[in-house]
Amino acid sequence: MKNVSTRIRKVLQWVLMLLLAVVLLYFAFRGVKWSDFMDGIRSCNFNWILVSMAASILAFVVRGLRWRLVMLPLNPGITGREAYDGVTVAYLTNFALPRAGEFARCGVISATGKASFESVLGTVVLERSWDMVSYLIILFTVLLAGESSFGQFVSNEVWRPAVDSMSYDILWIIGAVAAVCIAGCILVFCYRKKLAKYRFFSRIFSLAKGLIGGLAAGLRMKGKWKFLLYTVLLWTCYWIMSYSTILAIPQVEGLNWADALFLMVVGSLGWIVPVQGGIGAYHFILSLAMASIYSIPQTSGVIFATISHESQALTMLLCGAVSLGSIYLKKRRTETVQKK
Repeated sequence: MKNVSTRIRKVLQWVLMLLLAVVLLYFAFRGVKWSDFMDGIRSCNFNWILVSMAASILAFVVRGLRWRLVMLPLNPGITGREAYDGVTVAYLTNFALPRAGEFARCGVISATGKASFESVLGTVVLERSWDMVSYLIILFTVLLAGESSFGQFVSNEVWRPAVDSMSYDILWIIGAVAAVCIAGCILVFCYRKKLAKYRFFSRIFSLAKGLIGGLAAGLRMKGKWKFLLYTVLLWTCYWIMSYSTILAIPQVEGLNWADALFLMVVGSLGWIVPVQGGIGAYHFILSLAMASIYSIPQTSGVIFATISHESQALTMLLCGAVSLGSIYLKKRRTETVQKK
């Protein structure tokens, strides 16, 4: 009976995620002029889209190499191809079950018998910890970039008016709030053992421990400079994907490299939302950001979001399918040799 209720709950979660994707797609495409949308698709320079897709494949390879570097202490016999297959299968899995991809790629490695599922999962935590730090660094870079329309928007419309309107009373209030937050963090740290008994705090502590542990392990690992190089290359691939898509679409001409960074950051949020393959969420968030920051018409924003998402999705699906086929054939060959 318990297994049945668990399955029902999982099915309901999957259906709710799918409904959320449909709702977000509706809001993203609501008001779109379909004739203009189709004209925009036809006017796209697909040579640049091919460049974007090539950069996406290179990103898979780099992520696989970086992940293998983290897994080497578990077993030096883990190959770059196995790590790459794990990465692409993870992306493919996310189209069926959001957020399940990380577990799927651990399963790919553990199925080889070269490392346990739990130990491989620890390497994923390390990798994702550094991805989060990288994301925050890039976000602040975009905020500070004078060449970015988003940076100018934040500076002119948010930061300067806020500073000009501040009085000493407001500064005192901000200082008091900051002091309370710091004191709260100190109290939580001092009483963390007692608070860990509560589920809410237990989850927060577990997340913080995993994040800090992952960052520390990354600094201690052998070949950490190679790991950092792979991280820079990985985000450079993502930037190339974003900028290539800008160059491919006439409706967004005028956006520059800094704007490509901003769109990359915003687009990443669309992939994080727990819906199948970022469908709907990516389109909604990206088109909304382009309309709000750049005053780009909704139809043009949706054209950009659609071409960007579908080209990435197609690359993920194709590479994931090829990896699945490769894993299956390798397994069949191994079974044939064992039978002989």
